[in-house]
Amino acid sequence: MQLPPFLRVRQMFPASPELEIEHAVRNEVAKLVSNVRPMDRIAIGVGSRGISNLSIIVKHTIDAIRDLGAKPFIIPAMGSHGGATPEGQRELLASYGIVESSMGVPILDSLDVQIVGSNEDGISAYCSTEAMKADGILLINRVKPHTDFFGTLGSGLLKMSVIGLGKQRGAAAMHLGAMQFGYERTIRSLAKVVLQSTPILGGIAILENQRHQTAKLQGVRKDEMNDVENGLLVQAKELMPTLPFDEIDLLIVDAIGKNISGAGMDPNVINRSIHGYDSSSARGDRPAPFIRRIFVRGLTPESHGNAIGIGMADAITSKLMAEANMKITQINALTSLTPQSAKVPLTFDSELEAIECMLGSLPITETRNSRIVRIANTLEIAEMDISETLWNSSGNLELMHRIGAW
Repeated sequence: MQLPPFLRVRQMFPASPELEIEHAVRNEVAKLVSNVRPMDRIAIGVGSRGISNLSIIVKHTIDAIRDLGAKPFIIPAMGSHGGATPEGQRELLASYGIVESSMGVPILDSLDVQIVGSNEDGISAYCSTEAMKADGILLINRVKPHTDFFGTLGSGLLKMSVIGLGKQRGAAAMHLGAMQFGYERTIRSLAKVVLQSTPILGGIAILENQRHQTAKLQGVRKDEMNDVENGLLVQAKELMPTLPFDEIDLLIVDAIGKNISGAGMDPNVINRSIHGYDSSSARGDRPAPFIRRIFVRGLTPESHGNAIGIGMADAITSKLMAEANMKITQINALTSLTPQSAKVPLTFDSELEAIECMLGSLPITETRNSRIVRIANTLEIAEMDISETLWNSSGNLELMHRIGAW
């Protein structure tokens, strides 16, 4: 089988204004802490996503609160991630540089929760017991389109208030409700209960640009969280990078992981659902980019064995399976009620064999003319390798710059 020659290309995204993170953090935190008193205990909720500058943002938030004479501490606000164990969640934070020694505050990693109320559908809302003991709670999270559903709500502060602070029990309750009543309705209604029943002050919302760089920080009070997040999501969608091609025969992904996306690889980028996908090579009315086959090569170390998302691939390597902890993966898949996302695809010892078999499973007469894209992951797609055929046939050349041969 003949493979096509490849080119290295860079997408030409508009430049973002430079952001002075410490100054921005302190300005935004000041909007949220007007009622904080000296000696107040303030819980800072931090999640499990691979957010740029996360440790820096968290540290400056801690310093701003400490300057008020208050006593900040960190709560892992990540639902069932880390295998739904305190040790696993602490390890996830450590992989982002968030440890007690560098942050200068304790990390209270208990998964104990308590019911703080229920929504109109009778679904219980949960909150971390440690967070409930605090005088105030501040959340830190990135706002971006959700991986499981589409609408006016994405992943952000509201979701973290329900799933992150709710730990494994809160995450499971939300997903069960979402299967019956819809994601957005369930998250918004449970968030309303949490915001009314807990000492949440608000949160720091983070927006990232197409290059996975911090583009904006905004302090959001709890009483404005619903409306402000709607506007931030619109901005996040405008900043989100995409694969600038109409059709791709084979997408090669170097690594998936929880630090890349809650779904391992972002469905908003690959146009595949965590609940399953149609493997037919006929496009029909499916949107661009229409990707016929996906081959995943590995798992990020920061995912700590959580291989959720492999179910959206058609082929993986035996190396990835060796890196995967299927018990942790199962916990995540069962909590989120997405067993399809943890199904194991065709597994190959040889990467070349995987590529040849994937192309061989398509109605392609000349494999040398295959439209192939290789990316590091679905979070970082500013640069990629593409087949020469795809470069020659793309109608979006004005959006890309050729930077070399592969």
